[in-house]
Amino acid sequence: MTKHSKNNTASSIFSYAEYKKLDYGTKRQRLGNESMRRFDACSLCLQRARDPVACQDGHLFCKECAYTDLLTQKKDIKRQKDRLEAMKKELEEEKARARESARERVLAEFEKGQLGLAAINSISTSGADSNESRGTKRKFAFDSSTAEKMAQEAEEAALRQIEREQAEALKNKLPDFWLPSLTPTYTSSGPPSSLKDVKVQTTCRGGNPAHPISLKALIPVKFSLQGAAPSRSTESTPAPSDSSKSKKEDELDAMCPSCKKGLSNSVRIFVMKPCSHVTCKTCTDTLVRPAKQCVVCDTQVGEKDVIELKREGTGFAGGGLAETSKTGVAFQG
Repeated sequence: MTKHSKNNTASSIFSYAEYKKLDYGTKRQRLGNESMRRFDACSLCLQRARDPVACQDGHLFCKECAYTDLLTQKKDIKRQKDRLEAMKKELEEEKARARESARERVLAEFEKGQLGLAAINSISTSGADSNESRGTKRKFAFDSSTAEKMAQEAEEAALRQIEREQAEALKNKLPDFWLPSLTPTYTSSGPPSSLKDVKVQTTCRGGNPAHPISLKALIPVKFSLQGAAPSRSTESTPAPSDSSKSKKEDELDAMCPSCKKGLSNSVRIFVMKPCSHVTCKTCTDTLVRPAKQCVVCDTQVGEKDVIELKREGTGFAGGGLAETSKTGVAFQG
């Protein structure tokens, strides 16, 4: 032990207290129950789900939130497809303009060549063919396909020359720090160039990684509430108002309809697709799966009709997503 044991500054490593005071490296912290989304909360608005629905993977949403999100994604997909079509049309027009400018350049060069060779006698009188008699003009076979081929090759050469000139002009252009697309560190791939770059399927926002989801695949979820009044005849008892009913239901907690146990993040929960009733894992394994029917309404349930509802955490320090991390800049000496 050194002389100043309580104020030891000669150690080659950091103590736990010193490490916590530093502002570099990856920070990790345990999350409590208050930092986790409840099992009956919507994955989008993080509030208690109203008219809850679930996807095929068990992510819970409000019905309004799910419909709004799917509609927004469909509008975004349609907007991206329209933008891609407009870009394709603009690209075709740009190619047509470039080809037209290449044709004009070929014609200009041809006219310059004709003006330069106008005073030179280009008539050849060499008798190459022995079949023709001497003193007759030699006929040159020149069809339309050959002319078209030569013109096309000249246009392609002029087009490549124009592309090289444009590339050189962009290369010599200085970077501009006021425009994001001209900064030296700009690494964006740009707008979508094909349907592979465009999202064409609506995805679930609650899953990581995201998985496809559709409106028809959503499953309604019916939670059994503790202390909820049993159903009574509407003829003898007037129906309460919707506001008072929703207020009372918001105050009640969900429970398993079979064992009457309160549901929470520490309980694994399963929903039946045909009837939308929710039970805990114990009742699902002991009653629902062996009998292949719901314990509430006796509806026939298949093996694939039982879906586990996803939870963000169990509420305990050692289970679920109980730890979060924040990556910082490493220490540089």
